[in-house]
Amino acid sequence: MIVIKSPEEIEVMREAGHIVAETLLKLSEAIEPGIATAQLNSLAERCIRKYKAQPAFLGYHGFPASICASLNEEVVHGIPGLRRLKNGDIVSIDVGVYYKGYYGDAAMTFPVGEVSPLAMRLLTIARGALYESIKEACPGNRLYDISYAIQSYVESRGFSVVRNYVGHGIGSKMHEEPQVPNFGHPGRGPVLEAGMVLAIEPMVNAGGWEVETLNDNWTVVTKDRSLSAHFEHTVAIQDHGPEILTSL
Repeated sequence: MIVIKSPEEIEVMREAGHIVAETLLKLSEAIEPGIATAQLNSLAERCIRKYKAQPAFLGYHGFPASICASLNEEVVHGIPGLRRLKNGDIVSIDVGVYYKGYYGDAAMTFPVGEVSPLAMRLLTIARGALYESIKEACPGNRLYDISYAIQSYVESRGFSVVRNYVGHGIGSKMHEEPQVPNFGHPGRGPVLEAGMVLAIEPMVNAGGWEVETLNDNWTVVTKDRSLSAHFEHTVAIQDHGPEILTSL
């Protein structure tokens, strides 16, 4: 069942989203060659708790950290640790918070130092796919209009979208109905209504779309070990159109 949120609930989610955005901003300022992903995790947790919120990922299904930090060929769910960022890396940071009974969730992929033209183009396309798809989050459209916008934007530019992992509804639970795939045929799926809140999250690979999970049972990597980028926003569908809740 897709839960329709009241204006009051969306206001709380807007506050949660602001905390997510502030945390990502702090992380963006700290990312540089030499910093360990565990340091980024600690910084994020301090920022989240400063706002009297909780890191949503910590302990979620046993996940051991407050953020996901996925490097280069890692798609999602990378566990922060002792690895240090190197010049030329790209790092995807996924942040979730729980605040006053509701969740906010967003992700960005950052260049570390000077990256290759391919890496920079991948980031540009993945970010563009997110914003192109958000335009479709309007009352009266269908869910897969969002999915198709991602797929067509990415594939027409020579990259691929991950098919094994999806965006999702979000609210008083981190993952609610509906699932939001990054591929699909337009005009299909549930009709979008004002009050729906979706976490839209293109995961884009420089190579093929196939992925696999490493032995830690969390870290998802591209099967061909090509670079991958991940961008995500929590978006409320309003009568006037989409509102990004995880933006500053």
